Amino acid sequence: MTDIELVEHAPHTTHDLPAALGRALAASRFVDAAPDPYRPGGWRLRAGSKVGAVVVRAPGEEPVTLRITPKVPVGHVFFLLGYALDPGIHREDAVEVATHTELVPFLAQTYARAQERALRQGVLQGYRPTEEASPVVRGRLRETDQVRRYHGRLFPLEVAYDEYTTDTPENRLLRAATERLLSLPRVPIGVRRVLQHQRARLADAEPLVRGAMLPRWRPSRLNLRYQPALRLAETVLRGGSPEHLPGDVSVDGFLLDMNKLFEDFVCVALREALSAYGGHCALQARGVHLDAGRRIRMRPDLLRYADDGRPLTVADAKYKAQKSDGFPDADLYQMLAYCTALDLPEGHLIYARGGALHASHRVRNAGIVIHQHVLDLEGQPAQLLGAVQELARLMAEGTGIHPL
Repeated sequence: MTDIELVEHAPHTTHDLPAALGRALAASRFVDAAPDPYRPGGWRLRAGSKVGAVVVRAPGEEPVTLRITPKVPVGHVFFLLGYALDPGIHREDAVEVATHTELVPFLAQTYARAQERALRQGVLQGYRPTEEASPVVRGRLRETDQVRRYHGRLFPLEVAYDEYTTDTPENRLLRAATERLLSLPRVPIGVRRVLQHQRARLADAEPLVRGAMLPRWRPSRLNLRYQPALRLAETVLRGGSPEHLPGDVSVDGFLLDMNKLFEDFVCVALREALSAYGGHCALQARGVHLDAGRRIRMRPDLLRYADDGRPLTVADAKYKAQKSDGFPDADLYQMLAYCTALDLPEGHLIYARGGALHASHRVRNAGIVIHQHVLDLEGQPAQLLGAVQELARLMAEGTGIHPL
């Protein structure tokens, strides 16, 4: 099996690939792939913002494993992920970061430990609505179905009841995520054994059909110990779906979109930090329109409202590298549109990397100031959260609101 390693947003590199696999990578769009005009059989590959590992298979060709490593340390990626999923239950895991520089091995070990904590007190049980034909009365009789199906016969009986079982939405999610991780490349042997043991404990949960919607579960006191593992399970399943491309080519693995991860983290962390200043925050705010006719919709990443419903602060998160001549002008135009439509004097753009930590631009003839901030993702989690706290303070003071 050919093994190719790329780094997120690194320059193009050339690799020898069969034409079918090169075309499959180009069609998948999770990397930029094109034939190298100066090297026969070579393909120029460049990773974007998706990180992880996938296996590409084509009939008659040796499979290719493609590993995309994030620019920031893998442990920091999982801090962002854990905090974005739930800041209330997140805590730094004890996984040895130094032993993993790739995303998939770290993901598998982190998930296995979260699942071990979930199952430590036993497999969660719950009531599941069940309808079946039974030789005895159990629960309530479904009279309409009884008459329609058996035309007056007494047996079997169409009954409905709540069954106390381990086949719950929570356990189905955990089993599906465990099986998904076991199918991924480069999961360490020791972690694979742990996952296999955990899968055996969840054997009574019904397997999920690939492509079907994930089971819906509700946080409660009863499933509190499951919640960290459940949120990781959803991440595993949403980031790891197989694709079938023309020519019987398949692409299967796990990819995490750093664009969305950074956006989710910034919005959740800012929402938590701004809670000390009153009002409330909406993430991916709805009901915002550019025009008076309310036809052109806008979706700011974060919009903070006063208690009376007035917009106070608007912010957008941008995971992109700074160009030689500065950040993209299009970001400034977008924020200007937000501020104009919301009648706000200031707007905030937040980047994952770049030059100066803060820059401001006053728009001519508008009286609007657009701030550009940079968060250092390579710093320690406490430093990153401290930077978010300081950013929240600047945003709140710009509106004249002070901490409660």
